Order: sequence, then structure tokens, then C-alpha cells
Amino acid sequence: MLISSTWGLMLLALVISGVAQMKVSSTFRKYSKVRSRKGVAACDAARRILDYNGLTNVQIERMRGNLTDHYDPRHKTLCLSESVYLSDSVAALGVAAHEAGHAIQDKEGYAPLRMRSALVPVANFGSQISWIMVLLGFLFSFNGLIDIGILLFSAVVLFHLVTLPVEFNASARALAALEGGGVLEADEAQHTKRVLSAAALTYVAAVLVAILQLARLLLLRSRR
Repeated sequence: MLISSTWGLMLLALVISGVAQMKVSSTFRKYSKVRSRKGVAACDAARRILDYNGLTNVQIERMRGNLTDHYDPRHKTLCLSESVYLSDSVAALGVAAHEAGHAIQDKEGYAPLRMRSALVPVANFGSQISWIMVLLGFLFSFNGLIDIGILLFSAVVLFHLVTLPVEFNASARALAALEGGGVLEADEAQHTKRVLSAAALTYVAAVLVAILQLARLLLLRSRR
């Protein structure tokens, strides 16, 4: 029964993750076909937002891939994917402005962003090593290794939890900047909000998946 429960948790995690990814992909495709009335390209909109907030030192670069957009705080670079960079769709504008929002958070020293950045190396280490520790603990019947693995994976859960306010705040900044800066009109901003809300689901799903995986580890530990 315990084995069945743990596999059930893993299956549920896979379903949640898959549904979230399909939702964001379908929503982005839908609103990528809706061009903004002002016709401002996503890269130009991001540049306006950055410059308005005194971030003239942040460079905007075009990168390969689809929805690979991100802000690199180490090199002060905002990277926009090929499907976003020159597009003037309400979807592309939302993505570009969202990443610009992260740059503003970085400048302001936004506490959740600083906390997430501090957790990155711990979370990366935990995601790579935790399951190995758990497996070794079961293999050698050493509960201490299992407990260390669970503790390490708890850092992964914490990282995903801290990510939520970072992403929600960046989306709120994006919508305010696009509408307040005259790039989008009110009805267009609603379309962009749907895109950003769908993207937010992936982060919520990541939290749920991490929690379910942690619950699975705790159930396995209870067997000991």
C-alpha cells in the first residue's frame, strides 16, 4: 500500500507539471497571434521600461529557443528568445516586460529575489544529491543518509516557494509598466495578463510537484 501511495504521488506530480506546461504553451501561442495596436516590438518595450527605471546599463540580447527568456543578474543582461525579441504581440510584450521586472527587482534589492538567489546553489545541490543520499540510505540501511537526503530536498521545496512572490511581483510590474507607459491599452493588457497568469501556473505547479516529491520521500522514510 505504501509503495502504491508513493507511485501515486509521483504520477500526480507528473500530471500537474504536464498540465501547467500545456496551459502556458497554448496560451502563449494563442496571444502570440494578437498584435498590439501600437506595434511596439518586445525588445523596444523592454528597453523603454529599463531606461525609465534607470537601468541603462542592462543589455538586451536575442537568444535561440522558444520561451527561453530570462534576466541574468550576474551579467546584467536581459535575454529574449527568438519568438519574443522582435514580436509586437501582446504575449511577447508581456514576457519581455516580465523579465524587465526582474531587472528592476535586482536594482531595488527586492528581498524575495535576493533570498532566491542565495538559495540557488543549495537548491541545485539538493536536487542533484538528495535522491542519491536517500537511495544509498536504503541500500545500506542507514537512516542518517535518508534524513540528510530529505533535508537537502527540503531546500529545493523552499526555493520553489520563494520563487512564487518573485514571479508574481515581476508580472505585476510588467502589466503596470506596459499599460502605464502607453505600450498597451486596457483591453490589450487583459490579454497579456492571461499570458502571465498561465506562466505563473508553471511556478505554482513546480511548488506542488516539489511538495509531493518531499511527501513521497517522507512516506518512504516512514518504512524505516
